[in-house]
Amino acid sequence: MCLGVPGEVVGIEDNNELKTLRVKIGGVIRDVISALDKVEVGDYVIVHAGVAISKISREEAEETLRLLAEISGV
Repeated sequence: MCLGVPGEVVGIEDNNELKTLRVKIGGVIRDVISALDKVEVGDYVIVHAGVAISKISREEAEETLRLLAEISGV
């Protein structure tokens, strides 16, 4: 099973060929490829296999992270 995790966009680099996002996931900042047309710093995205695949609300991100922590026993 594959799992996408939410993260907050903290930076964007767009060189017209490939958009790369700097996304904060669990306190760690990672560079991911964006499959999204419109994304801004401060948005929340779902990251799967190093690709931002969808935008979600802050509330959805927080709830998902809470549930992931609950099921992992953290």
